[in-house]
Amino acid sequence: MDRLKGKVAMVVGAGSIGPGWGNGKATAVTFAREGAQVFCVDRNGTAAEETAKIITEEGGRATAFTADVSRASEIEAMVAACLKAYGRIDVLDNNVGIAEMGSVVEVSEESWDRVFSVNLKSAYLAMKHVIPVMVKQGGGSIINISSIASIRHMGISYVTYGTSKAAMNQMTRTTAIEFARHHVRVNAILPGLMKTPMVEHSAGLAASYAKGDVEAMWRARDAQVPMGHMGDAFDVANAALFLASDESKYVTGIELVVDGGITCKAGA
Repeated sequence: MDRLKGKVAMVVGAGSIGPGWGNGKATAVTFAREGAQVFCVDRNGTAAEETAKIITEEGGRATAFTADVSRASEIEAMVAACLKAYGRIDVLDNNVGIAEMGSVVEVSEESWDRVFSVNLKSAYLAMKHVIPVMVKQGGGSIINISSIASIRHMGISYVTYGTSKAAMNQMTRTTAIEFARHHVRVNAILPGLMKTPMVEHSAGLAASYAKGDVEAMWRARDAQVPMGHMGDAFDVANAALFLASDESKYVTGIELVVDGGITCKAGA
């Protein structure tokens, strides 16, 4: 239970959009259970507080912070607050993302800009301000949460989501190479079809899969996966735990697929 003992982990997107376990919430709690002090960031301050409360009630140490991470000034404040609270940042987990439906013909310019700002700009800004901290302290681990939608078409139309996540993959690779000599590792996790509150509360996804029927959407998504069921938030959290820990000290620039085998299939 001490795989992250002595480490400070910043989880961006540590709240959950609704009841249950989102990827960021599960990751923050998992990190704490493995000994990390966790700085829980979310645009929804109440959600961040909820995650921090779970950690502290289990005997861990956590701080909640409210920030819109698509804004540079709020990223700067976030990093400063974490350093004030804990003095260092050993792990950065970028777990922010939204999905909006539409092809390149259908999606509005406003939606395109919004999705790229949330999904990609947020990770760029977080790395921009955290990497100098990690370089100064001798290293660290950055984990960017991408998606298998970045490497294949999933049968539904959300070009902004897949494209922004594909750009995140390349940003991860190039940043990994550029800062490897400073012992800053940068990796991406590509979750597959997950059963999380974000998916449940996405009206566009439910409409695309099953004309708005959430239960029918769950069944359809289960059927797509070779294992016969979707993953959950702790599948992503446990992958992030490996990349955050010293067990992965020789791992950088990878795309770790966590998808129950779906990307091995010929069809979506």
